[in-house]
Amino acid sequence: MKIISRRKFISYSGIGAAATALQVQNSRPIMDQTKKINIALVGLGRYATYLAEGIDTAKYCRVAGIVTGTPSKAETWKKKYNIPGKNIYNYQNFDNIASNKDIDLIYVVLPNAMHKEYVIRAAKAGKHVIVEKPMAITATDCREMIEACKKAGVQLAMGYRLHYEPYHMELMRLGQQKVFGNVKVMEASLGYKSEDPKQWRHNKTLAGGGPLMNLGVYCVQVARYVTGEEPLTVTAQFGPVTRPDLFAEVEESITWQLQFPGGAMCNSITTYNSQIDRFYAGAEKGSFELSPAISYGPFIGKTSDGPLNFPATNQQQVQCDEICKKILAKESLPSHITGEEGWKDMKVLEAIYASALSGGTKTQIN
Repeated sequence: MKIISRRKFISYSGIGAAATALQVQNSRPIMDQTKKINIALVGLGRYATYLAEGIDTAKYCRVAGIVTGTPSKAETWKKKYNIPGKNIYNYQNFDNIASNKDIDLIYVVLPNAMHKEYVIRAAKAGKHVIVEKPMAITATDCREMIEACKKAGVQLAMGYRLHYEPYHMELMRLGQQKVFGNVKVMEASLGYKSEDPKQWRHNKTLAGGGPLMNLGVYCVQVARYVTGEEPLTVTAQFGPVTRPDLFAEVEESITWQLQFPGGAMCNSITTYNSQIDRFYAGAEKGSFELSPAISYGPFIGKTSDGPLNFPATNQQQVQCDEICKKILAKESLPSHITGEEGWKDMKVLEAIYASALSGGTKTQIN
């Protein structure tokens, strides 16, 4: 990952520090704000609801279409977001979206194992794509998705909301700019109670794995963008299974340790059996941390110099606006939220599983 300068930090977030005040800045002052990117959401689960609520307040995009296999959901969403009937699709007629000029971008919010199919189909339809994390269930699948979008001439973005979140952009600055010297140790952990046996995230075929795939990808992300480096090796261990009735197919919890080329180590745990949400970085001359840290916020942070105070944002609205501004301006998306980034994360997740399955052997990340 590229080092993010203070100037880039300000332009990415739209937030600049001036004395003790925070001023909202427009990173692209010359733009026709009457135009919006028309987004079709594929899959109308819980997170799609959060996305739609965020997009509903956005400046540069709107919910213009939906893809769902549930007629009752289609009717509810049609009324709530005033979606024309011609912009409502199911999974059988999805490919017809290619001829719909009222749809510019497709946001894939399906179970993990379905990401590859619908990203590739969206690309073949000539639509830009945003896909939720993890990008797919194998690194090989990620590469196929990237190549399909390149071949179709469309942009592929990851739904990495925290890349546009002020507290996390400050973590990037503090770590990559070595404000407290070189980061030496990090902890990034995320977990919650998951007790519904019918939830698709407990199905390995659909999810590709357990909390590592769902939550651990954020822990890997924060370690990568705080250091600005790619991890070299990992050692991982599965946690105990306390609920075999719930976790017959996917792990209940997993712990891992990443080693980075600059000497930093990150220890992480992700779990479906308890609440945890924190990040800590210890550097040569100080420290910085967030808790809550990786969820939807509001975040609470501090450094060894004092508290961190940034305005709360709607993470989904800001993410979608920043991506759509680039598309409207006919500019390439920044590398830190492209499909390449999703591929890099997937390589790390695969290495974590490989290490845990081998009984904790140190594993190279290729």
